[in-house]
Amino acid sequence: MYFKSFTDKNLAQNAYLVGCQRTGEAIIIDAPREYSHILKAAEEEGLHVSAATDTHIHADYVSGARQLAVEHGVTLYLSDEGDDDWKYSYAEGIHVELLQEGSTFSIGNIDFEVWHTPGHTPESISFLLTDRGGGATSPMGIFTGDFVFVGDVGRPDLLEKAAGISGTAENGARDMYRSIQRFKELPDYLVVWPGHGAGSACGKSLGAVPISTVGYEKKFNWAFQIDDETKFIEELLKDQPEAPTYFAEMKRVNKVGPAILRDEKVKVLQSTDELEMIAKDNRVLVLDTRPAAIAETDLLPGSINIPLNKSFVNWAGWLVRYDGNLVLIVEEEKQDDVQTALQSIGFDNIIAFASPSLLEGVAKVAYETLPVPDFLEEMNEEEVFVLDVRNDGEWNSGHLDTAHHRFLGKLRTVDLPDDKKFLVHCQSGVRSAIASSVLKARGFKTVKQMAGGYNAYQAAYS
Repeated sequence: MYFKSFTDKNLAQNAYLVGCQRTGEAIIIDAPREYSHILKAAEEEGLHVSAATDTHIHADYVSGARQLAVEHGVTLYLSDEGDDDWKYSYAEGIHVELLQEGSTFSIGNIDFEVWHTPGHTPESISFLLTDRGGGATSPMGIFTGDFVFVGDVGRPDLLEKAAGISGTAENGARDMYRSIQRFKELPDYLVVWPGHGAGSACGKSLGAVPISTVGYEKKFNWAFQIDDETKFIEELLKDQPEAPTYFAEMKRVNKVGPAILRDEKVKVLQSTDELEMIAKDNRVLVLDTRPAAIAETDLLPGSINIPLNKSFVNWAGWLVRYDGNLVLIVEEEKQDDVQTALQSIGFDNIIAFASPSLLEGVAKVAYETLPVPDFLEEMNEEEVFVLDVRNDGEWNSGHLDTAHHRFLGKLRTVDLPDDKKFLVHCQSGVRSAIASSVLKARGFKTVKQMAGGYNAYQAAYS
C-alpha cells in the first residue's frame, strides 16, 4: 500500500492519497480544489487516481471531488446519510457511488468500510482502511474527516451559526456523543487520520500533531473523558470560535457542486488609469495583499488590505463577498498563489491583477500605527472611539475599560459612529492592521492602531 498525506497550511486541511501498488489504482480522500500536486505524487509512484471521496459536505473549503470526476473521470464515493438537506446533488453526468453505514468498496487490494459518524454534520462518514494486499485481515486505521481530530472533535454548531439552520447545534452535539461512544469500541492500535489540524475553525482545540491513534485519543482527548451526555453537550457547545461567514457558502457550493475551473488567464492591468477606473465600480473590491507595514501608508481608496500569509484565506472568507468582483494588488510572482488560495474557498470572481507599482501617483489613504503609550494618551481625548477587534474569548479574558468590542470578521457591515476618531487594537497588531484598512475603505477619516496590540499593552502595564 502507498500512503501520503497533504496539508494545505492556509486551511489546516488534510487530504490523503492511498494507492494499491499491485494494481496501480489510487484514491484521494478529502481532495482540495487544487490537486495537481497530488496527481503528480501519484504519477511518480506509478499510480493512477481512479477514485475520490469526501468524508462530509465541507464548510471550510471547496472540494476538488467534482473537478476530479469531470476532468479525470474518477469514481466518486459520497455519503448518502443524513436527511434530504444534506444529500449531494451533482451526480448527473459523472460516476458516483453512494455510501451508507456498512458500505464497503475497494481500491485494488485496499478495502474501505464506511461508518456513519454524525455530529459535526448529519451526513458525516468515516472510513476504516484494511490493507488486504499487505496481508491484513483487520483495519489499520480510520479516516475521521471532521469527526475526531487530534485532541478534539468536530464542532456541531456550524449549521446553526453559519448556515442559519436553527436547532441543529444541540442535536449535532447529541449525535457526536453517540458517535464517540461507538468510536471507543475500536481497537487502541488503530491510526487516526483526521481531516484538519491546528488552525482550523472546525473545532476549538485541535492539536498540531498530524496523526494519532484511537487509544491515545481515548486517553487524552477531552471529548472522551466526559461520560455524561448532558455535560458533554454543554462542554462541546461552549466557547466554540466564531463561525466564518463563508462557511455557509461553502456548504451550499459543495452540496450543489462546485464550478468547474477552466485554465483561463486573469487580466493583468497595465496602467494606473485602468486601476483607478475599475476601482470606481461599486461591484468591485480591490484586495491589497501586500504586508501591512507597506500598505498602511499606501492604500488605494476603497481597498482593503489582507496580507498574504497563513491567515489570508480565513480573513478573506470573513471580509470578501461572493456577489461582487475582485481586483488583486499583488506582485507578479505571487499571482498564482493568491488566485489558488481564493479559489480554494470559492472566490472565482477575480477579474484582474494589479502590480503594486500601479499605485505610484495615485491619491492614497493611510492609517497610523502608535506605540502603546501614545495610544493610551490619545484614548483620553474627546471624540475617540476605542475599537477592540478580537474574538469573544479574547475580549472576555480582559480588555481596555473604554474599548468597544466589534469582531474583525464583521467590521465591513457593523454599525459604527461616523463622527469619531478610531483607535483600533487586537491581540498582536495583525488583525488591527486589517481592521484599520477596512475602516479607511468605509471612509472614516482618522484611524490609528496600537503597535503590538493587547499583548504589548499587558507586557508594559501588567
